[in-house]
Amino acid sequence: MVMLERTAYLSLGSNLGDRGENLIKALRKLKGSVGIKINKLSSIYKTSPVGVSRQPDFFNAAVEIKTTLDPFMLLKLAKNIEYEMGREPDSHFRPRPIDIDILLYGEQEVDTLDLLIPHSRLTTRAFVLIPLLEIDSYLTHPASLRPLKDYLDAIEPTQIVERIIDAGDIAGRLEKS
Repeated sequence: MVMLERTAYLSLGSNLGDRGENLIKALRKLKGSVGIKINKLSSIYKTSPVGVSRQPDFFNAAVEIKTTLDPFMLLKLAKNIEYEMGREPDSHFRPRPIDIDILLYGEQEVDTLDLLIPHSRLTTRAFVLIPLLEIDSYLTHPASLRPLKDYLDAIEPTQIVERIIDAGDIAGRLEKS
Protein backbone atom coordinates (compact mmCIF):
# COMPACT_ATOMS: atom_id res chain seq x y z
CA MET A 1 0.00 0.00 0.00
CA VAL A 2 1.40 3.38 -1.02
CA MET A 3 1.12 6.10 1.61
CA LEU A 4 0.28 9.55 0.33
CA GLU A 5 2.76 12.26 1.15
CA ARG A 6 1.20 15.32 2.75
CA THR A 7 2.55 18.76 3.55
CA ALA A 8 2.29 19.72 7.21
CA TYR A 9 3.49 22.70 9.22
CA LEU A 10 4.80 22.44 12.76
CA SER A 11 5.64 25.06 15.35
CA LEU A 12 8.55 24.48 17.73
CA GLY A 13 9.20 26.41 20.92
CA SER A 14 11.60 26.25 23.87
CA ASN A 15 12.06 28.39 26.97
CA LEU A 16 14.11 26.09 29.21
CA GLY A 17 17.83 25.29 28.94
CA ASP A 18 19.76 26.03 25.74
CA ARG A 19 16.72 27.11 23.77
CA GLY A 20 18.41 27.36 20.38
CA GLU A 21 20.08 23.99 20.75
CA ASN A 22 16.79 22.47 21.89
CA LEU A 23 15.14 23.57 18.64
CA ILE A 24 18.02 22.18 16.57
CA LYS A 25 17.91 18.88 18.49
CA ALA A 26 14.15 18.57 17.92
CA LEU A 27 14.60 19.32 14.21
CA ARG A 28 17.30 16.64 14.01
CA LYS A 29 14.95 14.15 15.65
CA LEU A 30 12.21 15.05 13.17
CA LYS A 31 14.66 14.80 10.27
CA GLY A 32 15.71 11.32 11.42
CA SER A 33 12.15 10.02 11.79
CA VAL A 34 10.57 7.55 9.38
CA GLY A 35 7.90 9.20 7.27
CA ILE A 36 9.23 12.75 7.74
CA LYS A 37 11.17 14.92 5.32
CA ILE A 38 11.99 18.49 6.29
CA ASN A 39 11.15 20.71 3.36
CA LYS A 40 11.53 24.31 4.62
CA LEU A 41 12.62 26.00 7.84
CA SER A 42 11.92 29.41 9.29
CA SER A 43 14.41 31.48 11.17
CA ILE A 44 14.46 31.22 14.95
CA TYR A 45 12.69 34.04 16.77
CA LYS A 46 12.96 35.20 20.36
CA THR A 47 9.47 35.82 21.68
CA SER A 48 7.91 36.99 24.89
CA PRO A 49 5.67 34.43 26.66
CA VAL A 50 1.96 34.71 25.85
CA GLY A 51 -0.70 33.68 28.35
CA VAL A 52 1.81 33.10 31.16
CA SER A 53 3.99 35.36 33.25
CA ARG A 54 7.35 35.16 34.99
CA GLN A 55 8.86 32.78 32.47
CA PRO A 56 11.93 33.06 30.28
CA ASP A 57 11.46 34.23 26.72
CA PHE A 58 10.82 31.53 24.13
CA PHE A 59 12.78 30.68 21.04
CA ASN A 60 10.29 29.74 18.32
CA ALA A 61 10.49 28.41 14.77
CA ALA A 62 8.28 26.77 12.18
CA VAL A 63 9.01 23.92 9.80
CA GLU A 64 7.31 22.64 6.67
CA ILE A 65 7.50 18.87 6.37
CA LYS A 66 6.46 16.28 3.85
CA THR A 67 5.05 13.27 5.68
CA THR A 68 3.45 9.91 5.08
CA LEU A 69 2.26 9.84 8.70
CA ASP A 70 -1.41 10.49 9.36
CA PRO A 71 -2.16 13.42 11.74
CA PHE A 72 -2.47 11.17 14.80
CA MET A 73 0.83 9.38 14.13
CA LEU A 74 2.45 12.78 13.60
CA LEU A 75 1.07 13.92 16.96
CA LYS A 76 2.44 10.77 18.60
CA LEU A 77 5.87 11.42 17.07
CA ALA A 78 5.83 15.05 18.28
CA LYS A 79 4.87 13.99 21.82
CA ASN A 80 7.57 11.28 21.83
CA ILE A 81 10.22 13.83 20.84
CA GLU A 82 9.00 16.19 23.58
CA TYR A 83 9.19 13.38 26.14
CA GLU A 84 12.67 12.26 24.96
CA MET A 85 13.89 15.83 25.34
CA GLY A 86 12.64 16.12 28.92
CA ARG A 87 9.26 17.75 28.65
CA GLU A 88 7.15 16.83 31.64
CA PRO A 89 3.47 15.93 31.34
CA ASP A 90 1.05 18.78 32.07
CA SER A 91 3.76 21.42 31.61
CA HIS A 92 1.66 23.61 29.30
CA PHE A 93 1.87 26.64 31.57
CA ARG A 94 5.42 26.03 32.81
CA PRO A 95 8.84 26.45 31.18
CA ARG A 96 9.71 23.52 28.93
CA PRO A 97 12.68 22.39 26.86
CA ILE A 98 10.56 21.76 23.78
CA ASP A 99 7.01 22.18 22.54
CA ILE A 100 5.98 20.84 19.13
CA ASP A 101 2.55 21.70 17.74
CA ILE A 102 0.91 20.65 14.48
CA LEU A 103 -0.36 23.86 12.91
CA LEU A 104 -1.63 22.64 9.55
CA TYR A 105 -1.86 19.25 7.85
CA GLY A 106 -2.58 19.74 4.17
CA GLU A 107 -6.07 21.17 3.85
CA GLN A 108 -7.34 18.68 6.40
CA GLU A 109 -9.34 19.65 9.48
CA VAL A 110 -9.27 17.47 12.60
CA ASP A 111 -11.40 18.09 15.69
CA THR A 112 -10.98 15.51 18.45
CA LEU A 113 -10.20 15.70 22.17
CA ASP A 114 -6.53 14.91 21.44
CA LEU A 115 -5.94 16.88 18.28
CA LEU A 116 -7.25 20.05 16.67
CA ILE A 117 -6.04 21.00 13.19
CA PRO A 118 -5.71 23.80 12.28
CA HIS A 119 -4.18 24.57 15.67
CA SER A 120 -6.73 26.35 17.86
CA ARG A 121 -4.53 29.39 18.56
CA LEU A 122 -2.85 29.61 15.15
CA THR A 123 -4.64 32.81 14.17
CA THR A 124 -3.99 34.74 17.40
CA ARG A 125 -0.27 34.28 17.95
CA ALA A 126 2.30 36.40 16.17
CA PHE A 127 5.10 34.09 17.40
CA VAL A 128 3.49 31.29 15.37
CA LEU A 129 2.33 33.26 12.33
CA ILE A 130 5.56 35.18 11.69
CA PRO A 131 7.78 32.07 11.33
CA LEU A 132 5.03 30.23 9.45
CA LEU A 133 4.55 33.06 6.96
CA GLU A 134 8.33 33.30 6.53
CA ILE A 135 8.13 29.77 5.08
CA ASP A 136 5.09 30.46 2.89
CA SER A 137 3.56 33.93 2.80
CA TYR A 138 0.57 32.69 0.79
CA LEU A 139 -0.79 30.14 3.27
CA THR A 140 -4.51 30.25 3.93
CA HIS A 141 -6.58 28.96 6.81
CA PRO A 142 -8.29 25.72 5.70
CA ALA A 143 -11.59 26.50 7.45
CA SER A 144 -12.02 30.23 6.73
CA LEU A 145 -9.97 30.25 3.49
CA ARG A 146 -8.61 33.63 4.61
CA PRO A 147 -4.91 34.35 4.07
CA LEU A 148 -2.98 33.83 7.31
CA LYS A 149 -1.36 37.23 6.72
CA ASP A 150 -4.78 38.80 7.41
CA TYR A 151 -4.79 37.25 10.88
CA LEU A 152 -1.26 38.48 11.58
CA ASP A 153 -2.22 42.02 10.53
CA ALA A 154 -5.10 41.92 13.06
CA ILE A 155 -2.93 40.98 16.06
CA GLU A 156 -2.18 43.78 18.49
CA PRO A 157 1.54 44.66 18.31
CA THR A 158 2.13 43.73 21.97
CA GLN A 159 3.71 40.36 21.15
CA ILE A 160 7.48 40.77 20.82
CA VAL A 161 8.88 38.60 18.02
CA GLU A 162 12.56 39.20 17.15
CA ARG A 163 14.50 37.20 14.54
CA ILE A 164 17.73 35.96 16.14
CA ILE A 165 19.02 33.08 13.97
CA ASP A 166 18.60 33.04 10.20
CA ALA A 167 16.94 30.04 8.52
CA GLY A 168 20.05 29.43 6.38
CA ASP A 169 22.18 29.05 9.51
CA ILE A 170 19.75 26.50 10.93
CA ALA A 171 19.68 24.51 7.68
CA GLY A 172 23.49 24.47 7.69
CA ARG A 173 23.58 23.09 11.23
CA LEU A 174 21.07 20.38 10.31
CA GLU A 175 23.10 19.33 7.26
CA LYS A 176 26.11 18.70 9.52
CA SER A 177 24.15 16.14 11.52
